[in-house]
Amino acid sequence: MKKYLYVFRGGEGGYTDQSPEQMQAHMQRWGEWMAKVKAEGYPLQQEGKVVGPGGKIVTDGPFMEGKEMVGGYVHLDAKDLDHAVELSKDCPIFEFGGTTEVREIITDF
Repeated sequence: MKKYLYVFRGGEGGYTDQSPEQMQAHMQRWGEWMAKVKAEGYPLQQEGKVVGPGGKIVTDGPFMEGKEMVGGYVHLDAKDLDHAVELSKDCPIFEFGGTTEVREIITDF
């Protein structure tokens, strides 16, 4: 098995318009999906800093449009890239227009 990383962008559109019960159901789908793909991951805080050349702080954030901002990530094991992509296809982030970037983690450099 190889190691892969899902990077989530966007997916907030319409989420905050949901009722508390709908939000809870959505988060339950996230938990079920993560258990299904046996992934580990954590959401990211909205705040952060972007550091440029020479260690100079470029911005305090927000850094870009919401649809471009990384909202979270998970790492998982999959047979290959096609398998990792297949596992991502029912990710709940797609319910609110988000995307999932699938990248292999290099472990032997």
